[in-house]
Amino acid sequence: MQNWTLTKLAGHCGARLSGGSLQELDAQTLDVVTGALFEHGVICLPDQHLTPEAHTHLARALGDIVINRFFTPVPDHPHIAEVRTKPDQGVVIGGTWHTDHSYDAEPAAISILSARELPPFGGDTHFASQSAALQVLSPGLREMLGAMWAWHSDASFAGSALEMNQDPDAYHGGVRQPVVIRHPVTGAAALYVNGDFTTHFDGWSVADSAPLLAHLYAVCTQPILTCRVAWRPGMVVLWDNRLVQHYATADYAGHARLMHRITVAGSTLAPWAEDISVLRGGK
Repeated sequence: MQNWTLTKLAGHCGARLSGGSLQELDAQTLDVVTGALFEHGVICLPDQHLTPEAHTHLARALGDIVINRFFTPVPDHPHIAEVRTKPDQGVVIGGTWHTDHSYDAEPAAISILSARELPPFGGDTHFASQSAALQVLSPGLREMLGAMWAWHSDASFAGSALEMNQDPDAYHGGVRQPVVIRHPVTGAAALYVNGDFTTHFDGWSVADSAPLLAHLYAVCTQPILTCRVAWRPGMVVLWDNRLVQHYATADYAGHARLMHRITVAGSTLAPWAEDISVLRGGK
């Protein structure tokens, strides 16, 4: 039995798990990891130095693996994506607030990022609690949003596709997601819109949607709702895309950064509208 220690990070989300090894993925370790993840939204585990095989084993213990068509795969491990920034690269992948795969009909559940090559400074990742963001909103707005849907599309990335050596024609149309979702495991309510992939509210024009979306983005990414993960060699970070947004800090120009990412599949997201009274009361 491993001796895991959980330490909460500063902010409304995030925790650090230390004292154990993901290379030894027994039932107790899996329970500790998933319990901490669903409670805190994001967990960082220092000094893991996962092999691709151990990385894969962890992901498959959590669910099916989703292969992202926009990333270069790791040689001999096509299900592991290289999140690579070159020293002369002008666009940093993930350098704006977003939720992974919200444009999929069954959006990603969990992302697992393993540090492989880090710059000498910078490159931290920020996370923002979307459950906490929902509670910051006024009861009337929560109630309205709880009955709304929004459209998400990866087409918003087409403009930067050429700079990242990707095919802009690979991007496609949108899918409709609840604006307030019910977490499929814990039942928690969370706001589910993000600046990279949400295009407009269902039944609203893009122009009419823009002011309210801008307000929600400002609220849901305010510093008090966030935590910041400073990467160290061998660190592994897991986050639940149904509970947090994230972005990578682009403050290491002239240096390389390489992470290995595996995305674990999720399910169709259910709206919170069945229990509007909870949203109205702010509980």
